[in-house]
Amino acid sequence: MSSQNFETRILHADEGHKNDAGALRVPIYQSSTFVFDSVEQGASRFTGEEDGYIYTRLGNPTQSSLEKLMANLEGGEDALAVSSGMAAISSAIMSLLSCGDHMIVSNPLYGCTHSFCVDILPEWGIEVTFVDMTDPDNIYKAIKSNTKVIYTETPANPTLYLIDLERVAKIAKEKNLTTITDNTFMSPYLQRPLELGIDVVVHSATKYLCGHGDTVAGMIVGPKKIIDNINGTTIKNFGGIIGPFDAFLILRGVKTLTLRMDKICENAKKIAEFLDNHPAIEKVYYPGLESHPQHELAKRQMRNFGGIVTFELADGYEAGKKLLNNVEVCTLATSLGDVDTLIQHPASMTHYVVPKEEREKNGITDGLVRLSVGIENVNDIIEDLKQGLN
Repeated sequence: MSSQNFETRILHADEGHKNDAGALRVPIYQSSTFVFDSVEQGASRFTGEEDGYIYTRLGNPTQSSLEKLMANLEGGEDALAVSSGMAAISSAIMSLLSCGDHMIVSNPLYGCTHSFCVDILPEWGIEVTFVDMTDPDNIYKAIKSNTKVIYTETPANPTLYLIDLERVAKIAKEKNLTTITDNTFMSPYLQRPLELGIDVVVHSATKYLCGHGDTVAGMIVGPKKIIDNINGTTIKNFGGIIGPFDAFLILRGVKTLTLRMDKICENAKKIAEFLDNHPAIEKVYYPGLESHPQHELAKRQMRNFGGIVTFELADGYEAGKKLLNNVEVCTLATSLGDVDTLIQHPASMTHYVVPKEEREKNGITDGLVRLSVGIENVNDIIEDLKQGLN
């Protein structure tokens, strides 16, 4: 990884100006296929003896620029841009597991990741065990002879529970297991799991990496051997590829990542403090609050505390409905990581697929609200929440 600071690398690591036309920005190579100079060249590209592009399902120059940038920012050997966050998650997992294998996953998880682990993987003969990894020693109890992968999400969606990644990586290396971490909530600016010993990082690039709510994409970063295997198997054959224009939009979004995240984190801390002192709020979950049970871990493994604030209303779901239906600055939408402040109800939206008993066991109550803080003036966001709560 370059010795340049992160803020400099996000602008220069893709080397966008190094193209045939000398364009400052990476061109959008909107082409499905690529021309060979000869039959011999085409054959050597298919066998891998010669580098070069064949067909956009197998790689594209705009995509390659994004992958080079993300590998640099996360501190990985290589990266792969794909069609969505779920494409990144499912492709990484399925390339590392076979029928008869076992995977340990942190609990709770994003609703669709949970559904993938519960509804899809068992159909392929893959066993999954959910574990509370806030105590990493629980991982030891779940390891079996056929365990191959440990999958983590930190901070957890939507409860913001944290996992000690350095400890998880140490356990995995001791047992010769591969680790995958979903770093969507933090972005590589605020948290870099690979530097803490994790093997593979996945992102929903739709969120903070893009930052503008105008495309859907995913990222996988890790060792070149693993990335090549994912690209040559699950992505090549299932076809979950990113389009050139989507890759361009993520490249554009990443340019302002540090500016956006600094403002978002500043806003989120003030909003969490406001909510923590409001009589209608029973509990606030935000790693930046000293009351968060893992505040010290957050300070150790994260650069800042992120832009997601989750809170529980004292009067439950009905109070939450009134709030969500009456906000004006905050936008009622299920995504996160945008420049706009987004608000949603996990139990009926992003996590509705998780059975109620299991949701509540993991702290996802009917009164829980998730706020993805944007870059608006923080006083306007607070006033909006205040009038909604009142």
